Amino acid sequence: MSRLPLVDGVLTYIKEKNVPFCMPGHKGGLGFLKTAKGRELYENFIKGDITEVDGLDNLHHAEGIIKESQQLLSSYYGSIKSYFLVNGSTSGNFTMVFSTFKEGDKIIVERNCHRSIFNAIIMRKLKPVYIKNKINSKYDVPFPFDKESFLYLIHENKDAKGIIITYPNYYGICLDLPYIIATAKKYDIKVLVDAAHGAHFGANKLLPENPLKMGANMVVMSAHKTLPSLTQTAFLHVGEDIDISKVDFYVSAFLSTSPSYMFLCSMDYARFYIEEYGENDYEELIKICNLNRVKINKLDKFHILGQEDLEDVSGNSIKYINKYTLDLTRYILNVPKGYSGHKLLEYLRINKIQAEMSDSRNVVLIFSPFTKQQDFEKLYLALKDCDMESLKEQYVQIIDYDIPSQSMFPYEVMFREKTIVELKNSEGEICAEAIVPYPPGIPIVMPGERLDEYNIAMIIYYLKYNVTVLGVNDGKVAIVK
Repeated sequence: MSRLPLVDGVLTYIKEKNVPFCMPGHKGGLGFLKTAKGRELYENFIKGDITEVDGLDNLHHAEGIIKESQQLLSSYYGSIKSYFLVNGSTSGNFTMVFSTFKEGDKIIVERNCHRSIFNAIIMRKLKPVYIKNKINSKYDVPFPFDKESFLYLIHENKDAKGIIITYPNYYGICLDLPYIIATAKKYDIKVLVDAAHGAHFGANKLLPENPLKMGANMVVMSAHKTLPSLTQTAFLHVGEDIDISKVDFYVSAFLSTSPSYMFLCSMDYARFYIEEYGENDYEELIKICNLNRVKINKLDKFHILGQEDLEDVSGNSIKYINKYTLDLTRYILNVPKGYSGHKLLEYLRINKIQAEMSDSRNVVLIFSPFTKQQDFEKLYLALKDCDMESLKEQYVQIIDYDIPSQSMFPYEVMFREKTIVELKNSEGEICAEAIVPYPPGIPIVMPGERLDEYNIAMIIYYLKYNVTVLGVNDGKVAIVK
């Protein structure tokens, strides 16, 4: 009898009834069961897998119900125009980059941007200037970049055509976006925001603000990460000073010509839900999150970060104090030094609790208004009963570093012959593939940058302590020949 490994695997996972403290935001369909219209959609998803028949409009030339739905989306988020994306935020990031910049443009980009941003930079043949992210040494949590680094870079690169920001980062931490936007506009620098984890922002005053309302030029949001929408769905929003005709072209170019109407309907529903119910439901969710955070912290075993933990980490003068804010609908669950976040994640999985991700000292959990109080109680009891001895692991310090010198642009590396060499013999060579330790997920060396004595020592340090380092295989790295 023929096997169905993928089907069987998914069905087995469903039957295990794990508590989903992770994406997607509908939490196993509960988001659709919240409303009568959502329930009707939930019950007819498979029947709704149709194509562009008469009366159902065409995503690539919207004139009817899709156009009306996207206009409602635009009205809610405050954009000039908004788009449904059926190829995820990746297609939105590509559209932002291609519709805003020309080949050869210089841009400022965060070092920890999503890989789709870096791929788009290569394909568009841009000249990136990287801005370094900070690490909070108390909790070993990656923070956004600091203002002093930003001001220095923007002053030294006034010819940059844009800056690409991640808001929030994977941990739910947000930089002072109004300050970044106001400063960039003084130099006529476009601000593009990858807000993949921020589709719910602005729904309630206790949440960070929606980037469109702060003046961002373009914003991408993953609808599925926090809202009741199917995986692979996202929004693209266009603000001021962007050529809409270019956006129209690249959206169509990067999207499938056979868009799923189930995806489209779920995005329309996600907008409807957050517009009609978001303010009250997120107020209640944040209240529950805060109460349970206090309760878990009183166990004196773990620490869930709060706004008070986001102190300035730049070590700079009062002039450059950084204002970081936290999305209170997710937990950064921190373990003390000498204990493992990865082991805690595995412990939670054994206890039927599925978190979003882990690093060496943290587990990230993502909630939505469809997370139940009994789910929080299950989390609390699991943490209360956790044997801390089982989480022990040798502490590996996350090292701060300087960005290496750039000898080639990433797109130039793509067209050069490459070879594989021993890491220990790579000093002075041009790196051909990003070398990224997890944690913290911030590249040590990017394609086109030179490997030197210092960054090689950093890579060896992480490998010595069994940290996963992408771009290093069996002690070897790819270099430009």
